[in-house]
Amino acid sequence: MSTWLITGCSTGLGRHLAAAVLAAGHSAVVTARNVDAVADLQSQFPDSALAVALDVTDDSQVAAAVQAGIDRFGAIDVLVNNAGYGYRAAVEEGEVDAVQQLFDTHLFGSVATIKAVLPGMRARRSGSIVNVSSIGARISPPGSGYYSAVKAALEALSGSLAKEVEPLGIHVTVVEPGGFRTDFAGRSLTQSAEPIADYAETAGPRRIENDTVHGTQPGDPDKAATAIIGAVEAEKPPFMLILGDDALGGFRQGLQGLLDEADAWADVSRSTGF
Repeated sequence: MSTWLITGCSTGLGRHLAAAVLAAGHSAVVTARNVDAVADLQSQFPDSALAVALDVTDDSQVAAAVQAGIDRFGAIDVLVNNAGYGYRAAVEEGEVDAVQQLFDTHLFGSVATIKAVLPGMRARRSGSIVNVSSIGARISPPGSGYYSAVKAALEALSGSLAKEVEPLGIHVTVVEPGGFRTDFAGRSLTQSAEPIADYAETAGPRRIENDTVHGTQPGDPDKAATAIIGAVEAEKPPFMLILGDDALGGFRQGLQGLLDEADAWADVSRSTGF
């Protein structure tokens, strides 16, 4: 059995994953900004769950959470960077402070937790890092430019990280979910305060007051949790784990569109050499 540290366990995919990891017999550091939100998991699994308060944008809390896990269980074998929330706005509508907070949480918060667990993983020459992204990084829907951008940044960083740590026995997996029936499109969704009328037909339909998707998403978060555990435990874990038929379709369509355009402009691409 292994020890997992999962960020953002109060609700959503993180909550389902934490419960599944513990039910499978693993140990887990289950974290949330408000530790009371995960206290029930510790009560249900008193020997294998450790509830810890963690705001991933606070470096001191990141260090304390990792150390608490090491003190209790001896090591962190699997890190899952799941903490986050949605932000919707046309690019022109995006507020500087809100976008900075989005990147601080999704990207720099993940960097902080990765840096905190890597020394132990390197010393043991083993470990797994799972970074939860989104199909948005691939398809960039209108109205989700900033969210897509921060997830794309996380994926690019993960790609370099995977090549750096693979020789050290450490695996990196990016999870690209589609729509799952959690509160991500409900309580966890934010948006720009002032919409611009010219974007009503593009970014506008994705604004909270116009979005009717919440509660009807096709993905089952319990099945997603099982899939993530299976990927981590696989003999050869994937770098990219796509979750959901909608995500798989979007992933393939996005890649094919890029390939088609690359082929269409191939002569121009080749014409630029000396």
